[in-house]
Amino acid sequence: MKAYVFPGQGSQFTGMGKELFESIKQANELFEQANELLGFSITDLMFNGSDEELKQTKVTQPAIFIHSVIKALTAGEHFKPDMVAGHSLGEFSALVANKTLTYSDGLMLVYKRALAMQKACEMQPSTMAAVLGLDDSKVEEICATITDDVVVAANYNCPGQLVISGSINGINKACELLKSAGAKRALVLPVGGAFHSPLMEPARLELQEAILSTNFSTPVCPVYQNVTAKAETDTSAIKQNLIAQLTAPVKWTQSVQQMVADGATQFIECGPGNVLQGLVKKIHKEAITAAL
Repeated sequence: MKAYVFPGQGSQFTGMGKELFESIKQANELFEQANELLGFSITDLMFNGSDEELKQTKVTQPAIFIHSVIKALTAGEHFKPDMVAGHSLGEFSALVANKTLTYSDGLMLVYKRALAMQKACEMQPSTMAAVLGLDDSKVEEICATITDDVVVAANYNCPGQLVISGSINGINKACELLKSAGAKRALVLPVGGAFHSPLMEPARLELQEAILSTNFSTPVCPVYQNVTAKAETDTSAIKQNLIAQLTAPVKWTQSVQQMVADGATQFIECGPGNVLQGLVKKIHKEAITAAL
């Protein structure tokens, strides 16, 4: 069975999508539609923007979504997913790929999400850190000991690689404790906020309104959602999980394990970069991985 997986923030690069834009008429039309919907030329930023410009949340999120979704929509008969999943932002791409959301609705939700997250980041300085070489349970245990600051497990990327999220003080404290407990690395990441933590609550409330007022159609195949790591086809449950995602951890390890348990043998990454192929291999060595 084929599982199509869609990347999140961090996979962007200058020139992303340019080849699609120049070689496929349908792709060209979809890129131009995105420029029109957003009210600015995101293609200029995707094709020619600097790393700094592409790193802005309000640019990164729609750019990765556009690239990922256009790849899926222009793949023709080759694109026949048995299941889909996306890492954080990538969940929105996955929901267009399995026909839960239209391209235009998905793009507008992603842009609203990006702006809401940027606003939440500006309200309270916060950050994230990558923790390598410790069991998930040990990381969770150490985070729980810090009670005067916000620190939580945010991204379960693969065994031995967990990202934590929280206030700057909380993350710094946690990094020291995690290193003392034997972590190979506890490295603060160059991000502007504490994604997938309680500090994203203002963004969650803002996005909730937009998601609830958007039409979700019955999907053609299950989506394995970050919040539950389980197959979902019920549109009301998909909406609730998508709303909860902003303040809940991304259970990527658990999602891939569940997809394998449900019969996935091939994982095809659809979007810029190859980060997810690497993570899938670390979670399940026998998996066949490829890029669309």
